[in-house]
Amino acid sequence: MARCANSLCPNGSPAVPIAPGRPATNCDAGWALTSTPLAPGDTNAVGRMLGLLGDEWTLLIMQQALLGARRYGDFIERLPISHSVLTRRLVVAVQQDLLTRRQYQAGPPRFEYVPTERGLALWPVLVSIWQWERQWVPDHAEALPAMRHGTCGQTFAPVLTCRGCGDRTDEKHLVAQWGPSGSWPRSMPVGTTRRRSHSDRGSQPDLFPQTMGILGNRWAFAIMVAAFVGTTRFSDFTGQLGAPPGSLADRLQLLVGNAVLDTDGGAYRLTEKGRAVLPVILTALAWAQRWYVAAEGPAVELTHTACGTAFVAALACDQCNATLRGNHVKKD
Repeated sequence: MARCANSLCPNGSPAVPIAPGRPATNCDAGWALTSTPLAPGDTNAVGRMLGLLGDEWTLLIMQQALLGARRYGDFIERLPISHSVLTRRLVVAVQQDLLTRRQYQAGPPRFEYVPTERGLALWPVLVSIWQWERQWVPDHAEALPAMRHGTCGQTFAPVLTCRGCGDRTDEKHLVAQWGPSGSWPRSMPVGTTRRRSHSDRGSQPDLFPQTMGILGNRWAFAIMVAAFVGTTRFSDFTGQLGAPPGSLADRLQLLVGNAVLDTDGGAYRLTEKGRAVLPVILTALAWAQRWYVAAEGPAVELTHTACGTAFVAALACDQCNATLRGNHVKKD
């Protein structure tokens, strides 16, 4: 079976032809990958992504699934998670086509949870989060290990590249604008796992604490995106995002406290730590727009000014410069 040459295809694994009548996008090997169509005027790909990935338990469950966890007991053993929270999150992951529930034993019935193509394709987001937290957030409950690249054998840091030309890039070489389905009102997250019960709040993992301060709050994510495109003034953030001033002030204060933003003379600017969040945002956006397809077109359009093409994020190894594939990234 053909394998897609696109590094954002799920784990570099074989793509499966789509079932008749289901929506699809095509990978560059010509295989169809299932996507979710979004109705005109509905929540766009950004909002759908924030509704799912803005929950730390969902990210951690998917991380462990990509590392080989399959059975309910595997997740309980690997994560500091209660049975009730795990059960709810697994249900959501299956409903959202991140995992598929498969019976492996008849008597008594036992099931395993296997990543779908959509779930496997989250690996660039998880790798980017892992690197950012490891480099910039030292106060973890447990130290995060390095990553090793199976192709060159070196411990490495992922670097952001343009899928079109292969060059390394940063925010200085990107131009972003809303696409046909893009606007902040349409980018507000759908409530899947974001409304936590009282029991959830008492058992949060706090393994990706500062990432969740961005992905887990709609206004924080919006502030970061606005900051990357040059917004600096409180009044401009308020006008562009339509955020309540109190909520906006709270999020700005938190981002400044976490050294993601700096404030000087009333202007808010990204710090080096803040600029390092870009791969997380762009890999999450690439994942969202691949798997949630609005009838009008994409939510966000990016151009890589160095090569002049539409920008889609890819990750490369900083040691050998090879484009990364999920099945070549190992925990050291």
